[in-house]
Amino acid sequence: MTDTSASATPSAPGAAPAGTPTGAPTGTPTALDWRALYTSADPAGTLFERMGMELLELAPDRAVGRIPVAGNTQPAGLLHGGASVALAETLGSLAAQAHAGPGRNAVGIEVSATHHRGVREGWVTGTATALHLGRSTASYEIVVTDEAGKRVCTARLTCMILG
Repeated sequence: MTDTSASATPSAPGAAPAGTPTGAPTGTPTALDWRALYTSADPAGTLFERMGMELLELAPDRAVGRIPVAGNTQPAGLLHGGASVALAETLGSLAAQAHAGPGRNAVGIEVSATHHRGVREGWVTGTATALHLGRSTASYEIVVTDEAGKRVCTARLTCMILG
């Protein structure tokens, strides 16, 4: 899976249906057209595709997405910490790119994460919330939760706005 279809139901309680630009200003790409943020976006073979990421919501100040635990585990059968970080960085970067706007690019320059608990099955959902939306940088806190709503990971991402 590379995207959420309009009929999919997100696992996070209270989350918006796929493709719903909750809180998004007019003209902000929805979950189904995030590739429009990039001039040469081809998800084939990208980490987004390989991890089975689904984008549920996208706006400059917030992005929500999820990944399955299956296929993203470490040898002991737990969700790999790097998978949580990859989800977090992807969500923050997509929101930062939406903030950057046309003709500009956002690139991650610093990411940190704290892992709180292990997950063995189901899906984890990440929610990136803007902490700072500036002209040259954007910072986000990303909270990753399991299907029961328990916090799995807390990450922080800073992106530089180029162009």
